[in-house]
Amino acid sequence: MMSGEQYTGVKFTTVFRNRITLQHRLLDDLRMWCQLFDEKGLAPPYPGGSYGNLSFRTGSNSFIITGTAIGLKDALCNESFVEVTACQTFQNKVMVNGLREPSSESMLHYTIYSQRPDVNAVFHGHCTELMESAATLGIPVTDKEAPYGSVELAESIGRLVNSDFFILKNHGFVSLGRRMKEAGQQAVNMIERVKK
Repeated sequence: MMSGEQYTGVKFTTVFRNRITLQHRLLDDLRMWCQLFDEKGLAPPYPGGSYGNLSFRTGSNSFIITGTAIGLKDALCNESFVEVTACQTFQNKVMVNGLREPSSESMLHYTIYSQRPDVNAVFHGHCTELMESAATLGIPVTDKEAPYGSVELAESIGRLVNSDFFILKNHGFVSLGRRMKEAGQQAVNMIERVKK
């Protein structure tokens, strides 16, 4: 979220391909990282949800991501997750398997997965201390601010897509990894460096 911006839901059209409860062997790992992000203050709560979204790759450009407006601290059931199978950014559409709308930042995750075949986990969180310490920690920052959930935000990562950890200007951070453990631990290490 940009400074002062309120969450009002997804800004794209969700096209449900299969309304199913997802099953995947890595969902328990994703649940664990969701709770840890909440505990570490990396995805602060708002009424009805959390500022943050986590995903892991399931196919070429498909991925399972947290649903929109869910609290990461909650005991998340399989219905809390959605598989994004494709994005049509020019039509502002996201195609999914699942029972709820995907995270508002699905286009951001899709952009990263489509440009980084080596990345299998994308963890996006919000942490004021990290954003304020970016220069001190040498964390790269996108050039311009863009509204949450927008094609503009997804496109703003441009030159930073090859970085494994970066800040979205006045918005939040993105941590990438070959596995969830790598993306998650990297974010935890960063906040621990800030708090030293």
